Amino acid sequence: MKVLKFGGTSVGTPQRMKDVVRLINDGEKKIVVLSAMSGTTNTLVEISDYFRKNNAEAANRVINELGAKYRQHVSELYDSEAYAQKATEVLSDIFAVLRAFSHRAFGDAEEKIVLAQGEIMSTNMVTLYMQEQGIKTTLIPALNYMRLDANDEPDTGYIGDKLKEELQANPGYDIYITQGFICRNAQGEIANLQRGGSDYTACLIGAALKTSEIQIWTDIDGMHNNDPRFVENTEPVRQLNFDEAAELAYFGAKILHPTCIQPARFAGVPVRLLNTMDPDAPGTIINNQMQKGSIKAVAAKDNITVVKIVSNRMLLATGYLQRVFEIFSKYKTSIDMVTTSEVAISLTIDNTSRLALIVEELKKVGTVSVEEHMTIICVVGDFAYDYVGYTSRVMQALSCVPVRMIAYGASNHNISYLVHEQDKKQALQALSDALFTHK
Repeated sequence: MKVLKFGGTSVGTPQRMKDVVRLINDGEKKIVVLSAMSGTTNTLVEISDYFRKNNAEAANRVINELGAKYRQHVSELYDSEAYAQKATEVLSDIFAVLRAFSHRAFGDAEEKIVLAQGEIMSTNMVTLYMQEQGIKTTLIPALNYMRLDANDEPDTGYIGDKLKEELQANPGYDIYITQGFICRNAQGEIANLQRGGSDYTACLIGAALKTSEIQIWTDIDGMHNNDPRFVENTEPVRQLNFDEAAELAYFGAKILHPTCIQPARFAGVPVRLLNTMDPDAPGTIINNQMQKGSIKAVAAKDNITVVKIVSNRMLLATGYLQRVFEIFSKYKTSIDMVTTSEVAISLTIDNTSRLALIVEELKKVGTVSVEEHMTIICVVGDFAYDYVGYTSRVMQALSCVPVRMIAYGASNHNISYLVHEQDKKQALQALSDALFTHK
């Protein structure tokens, strides 16, 4: 069995829903995870915002507009009046749930209920369409098995047990449809997975069932070796180690969230990134294999701020770094890069919401300076110490770009460079030319 996930763009119109059904109806048994139709979640956020502001009139106006859009989708998706009526009834019940918030208090818990309706709508519509086409399909609601623990992390034991119960209670189907993103919390209330959304759902399912493969279908042919928005002639990377993929995702490759593939990694289930617009393309396979002596890709992370602390008290002192890091921990601000000298520390952050408070406390331990509008350029591959010359190739490629910081050695999988945002495009292109251009 495989797990296939399709994002909002892939099911964004009735025609694309039909295309997805043709793609997955190949006779193999599978679980299919669907996101909400593209644009729906943003509209549900807008509806929630009006309810929070006690503006039920505006909320219902947006609900009615969304309802009209979905009625049009129904007319385009189904061939028979019977299935169109079934879909209309399901959607009517869902929109009744949305309208019910017009006369009650609205907070975070209510907003999560509203946001869940997008995935519930898309999965019901696709399930009914497949049944209309005579495909042996059923819907297994994610709210029946996907749960967070008391720390708001996936309760993997519960998920595995309940998911297997769902499958055993619904035998004989070729395709099982389920929702991505949504779940319940430890108290049984509707919540969501946040990080990675539907990708996270697919990986949790694949890991729980030890499936042969997890497929993430998007609108791009796998993970590219550089950012195609800034660099010419990028190419898909055909294979990545889980560590390499996580590094790329963290440092800017938008096709994946950095934590969503961890369940698959720990379970040893490969993840394949594929393109719904070009389903025959091989995409990118992510697994536990490491291709020795290779540089795979480059990614960039923007909106980086550098904080530098200088103090002679750091010289030969114990506990100084601990004091600095405790300040960032106190204000729940993570650090990306760190470099040190005898009397100075430079580090980078991407969350400046509490920067003023951090700086005030840092001034107690040293002289503080802040530099904004920076970018981290991350080069990912096999940088084990016994492979000579790779770091020099990267450094030579950036010889014409001013580099503010370098982080190397903490991981065998990446070298990170800090540059000014205005030098980002030049740096990415220079690295692509030096590392990936075929001579």
